[in-house]
Amino acid sequence: MKKIVQIYGKPMDIDSEKMFAEYDRGDVLSSNCPSREIMKHITSRWGIMVFVVLRDREKHRFSHLRRRIEGVSEKMLAQTLKQLEGDGLVERIVYPVVPPHVEYQLTELGHEACKKVLELVCWIEGNTIDIMEQKLGAG
Repeated sequence: MKKIVQIYGKPMDIDSEKMFAEYDRGDVLSSNCPSREIMKHITSRWGIMVFVVLRDREKHRFSHLRRRIEGVSEKMLAQTLKQLEGDGLVERIVYPVVPPHVEYQLTELGHEACKKVLELVCWIEGNTIDIMEQKLGAG
């Protein structure tokens, strides 16, 4: 079935059945595999931090996320949240009040990804001393 969809902000005419058959498993080593873009969003410097903060299944305001993720600029946090929202991993909830009230939380798909991200974060934190010792020994 052919249709027009937005992929990373660009309209594309796709044959969805063919696309899903080709990308059912994905091929991250292929330069045109869409999983690369998704992986880039999830594993970006700030993407991982967003997952760490949102892991608790609670809703968080932008200002709370910004306070918790030390060093992130407002622009980079907004960009990261928008990318993760576009990938269906983060939900943006807008409350119709003045002043505007917006909260973020992980979607079910986002929680699945979060489990994997947290495994990597825990491994890194658990091995940081060994890694740092290797760096010092190599230099």
